[in-house]
Amino acid sequence: MTPYSCYITGTDTGIGKSIASAALLHALRARGQRAVGMKPVASGCEDRGEGWRNEDALALQQASDPVPAYADVNPYALPQPLAPELAAAEAGVSIELATIVAAHSRLAAQADAVVVEGVGGWAAPLTATIDQVEVVRALQLPVVMVVGLRLGCISHARLTARAIAADGANLVGWIANGIDPGMARADDNFAILQRVLPVACWGRLPHAPAPDARAMSRYLTLPR
Repeated sequence: MTPYSCYITGTDTGIGKSIASAALLHALRARGQRAVGMKPVASGCEDRGEGWRNEDALALQQASDPVPAYADVNPYALPQPLAPELAAAEAGVSIELATIVAAHSRLAAQADAVVVEGVGGWAAPLTATIDQVEVVRALQLPVVMVVGLRLGCISHARLTARAIAADGANLVGWIANGIDPGMARADDNFAILQRVLPVACWGRLPHAPAPDARAMSRYLTLPR
C-alpha cells in the first residue's frame, strides 16, 4: 500500500468528500497506481435491481482501477438518508467493524492505494459504540480533510483538525472544495486556511454544478 491510502473526512456533510475522493483516485491512477475507493457506510440508497446502491459509492467504484466488487466498496448500504446509526436501525442492520476491516483487506489486496470516504463530519458516529476514529485505527490510515469553502469554513476546519489530532489520528493533508460560488473573498479565506491549518493543502477544487472527478483531479497536487 502507498502512503496515499487514506481516510477522507470533512468539516461537515455536503461539502464534497465524494468528489474529492473520486478526484484523488483519478490523480493516483494518472501516476500509474492501482487505486480503489471505499465508502464503508452509506445512507440514502436505491434498489436498482442488484441490491441497494448508493450514488457516491457507485462514483467511487467507477473511479477505481481495477473496478472492485460493490459489496467491498460499500459493505453497508442503508436505504434511508439518515445519520448512519438511525439508518441502520431503520434497516435492522448492525454495523460491525470487523465487516469493514474484512472488505478493506480485500480491496487492499488488489490495489496500491485505497481511498476510504467517511460519513458526514469527523465527529459523526457510525453507531452508538463506533466513532470514525475507530475505523481509522482499525484500517491504520492517515486522514485527509475536505474543507467546503463557505462562510464559517475557517473555524470549522480548525476545529476539525484539532478534533482529529485529539483523537490520536494522523492528519496528513486537506483539500479545499468551492461549494459556494458566491462566497465573498474566497481567495482570502483560502489563504487564511493555508496559514492556520497544520498540514499542506493537496489542492483546491473549483465550483461546478455537475463536477467531473477526472477533470477535478487536475487540481490536485499530491505530496511526494
